[in-house]
Amino acid sequence: MKLLPRTLSALFIVLAIGAGAGTVWFFVRYPRSAPPRTISIHVSAALIERGRYLANHVAVCVDCHSTRDWNAFSGPIVPGTEGAGGERFDKELGFPGTFYAANITPAGLSQWSDGEILRAITAGVTRTGRALYSVMPYPSYRALSEGDAEAIVAYIRTLTPVSREIPPSQLDFPMNVLVRTLPEPYAPKPSPDRSSPVAYGRYLTTIARCPVCHTRSERGTPIQGMEFAGGVDFDVPLAGRVQSANITPDSETGIGDWPLTFFIARFRDPTSARTQRLPLRDRRSNTVMPWTMFAGMTDEDLGAIYAYLRTVKAVRNQVARFSGPS
Repeated sequence: MKLLPRTLSALFIVLAIGAGAGTVWFFVRYPRSAPPRTISIHVSAALIERGRYLANHVAVCVDCHSTRDWNAFSGPIVPGTEGAGGERFDKELGFPGTFYAANITPAGLSQWSDGEILRAITAGVTRTGRALYSVMPYPSYRALSEGDAEAIVAYIRTLTPVSREIPPSQLDFPMNVLVRTLPEPYAPKPSPDRSSPVAYGRYLTTIARCPVCHTRSERGTPIQGMEFAGGVDFDVPLAGRVQSANITPDSETGIGDWPLTFFIARFRDPTSARTQRLPLRDRRSNTVMPWTMFAGMTDEDLGAIYAYLRTVKAVRNQVARFSGPS
């Protein structure tokens, strides 16, 4: 009879050792990331301008890392907060925790090397080796070409320094553990082929995160066959719940009947001083879509996005723009 307790004790010790070894292996194995590149980006006026364009009008990094005025259409950036961070993303917006956008002005990145910033943007790992949750859209930014990624870093180094204390982000269990499995090493990529509008448009829609916002998902996985068909719920501050549009070439519920000129004109609407801070007559007409930032895209880039969207599967999916209170 004494053998049974001893056997159980031995089994418990073996299981505990196995669990401990597994835990150590997991925390050593993840996040999967190469060391930050030892690089000092060769800065030029052209590189900074490319980075300015991408960070403000395509990848719109400055959008999430600034303060947005939700009393105006599309939540334009409050002047003087560009890159200073502090925007809150929490459970009310559907996130598994509470996140605060980092300060990416030189005041917040003074201790970061170029290689560390590149790794955070494209691989989702901080300078201390902490895995970032994908509210920071590095899964999309992995598609950035090496030159474009470096251009963004060169540009944010030129932002006006703003001293701002950012609260620490907090992930709920079990995502605070699982987040370590999200980052993947970045493989530097060549510059996109602009001679093919469709290929270039695919690149732009990826780094602009169009498929993320316009494709419904279940438990974080995009629903197959619903790519770009819209219907994703977003809680807009002060407004309520709205849904993203169907941007497939379906002629009835999407943008199939839109000529290129209309597509470009739709993006050009918020370009004047008046429309950039357009007061809201009805808060339900607001949107998280950063129109005031995307309005700065060139005709070439908007044309490429249009060309690519014409190639995706047309999906008949009627979207109710305003879907109710938060």
